[in-house]
Amino acid sequence: MDVLGYVEAMYEHCPFLEVSTARGMTGWTVYEVTAGAHRYAVEAELFHAAVQAAESVRRSARRHSALACENIVVLAGVSDVDHRNLMAWPHWALKHLYGPVGIMFGKFARGVQERDRSGGNIPPAPFSFLPVRASVRRLDPDFLKTTPELSTALAAADDDGRDVFEKIPCDWKSVRQWASSLPAPQKR
Repeated sequence: MDVLGYVEAMYEHCPFLEVSTARGMTGWTVYEVTAGAHRYAVEAELFHAAVQAAESVRRSARRHSALACENIVVLAGVSDVDHRNLMAWPHWALKHLYGPVGIMFGKFARGVQERDRSGGNIPPAPFSFLPVRASVRRLDPDFLKTTPELSTALAAADDDGRDVFEKIPCDWKSVRQWASSLPAPQKR
């Protein structure tokens, strides 16, 4: 897996990644899906790993740098796992929980062609991952055009140190139920 080559190819699409990488502020956490693991158990583990990453990025952003980034890599023990769908619910819940405090989540599935903010092709990821980083309020709301409420929350984000789980329990079953009640993205 050529992580460095992929990261370097992403520099032109993510203007902060090169500086973050050069300063040692881009981290990687690898989560391997065990063959036969139940989907909800895997979603719960991904969610838990991403919450830990988000809290770490929050602390770093408040202290000294908005360049902190943690990437949760998803490796499957079997080849037929649909990573995009496996990451969907955790990603949906996380961006709604953490957007109002200025933490941005992405979702890249192995081999899937994505586009950047200006419509250019992003190199397909050699592995699936959820990037977690401090938001750039002047740029990131554009990524959320299909979810206007979330875009507005991110644009006005303020990390006042609040507990993002103040109104819902931090267990996956409750979070997934809460996330399923959120407005669906608008069609483009």
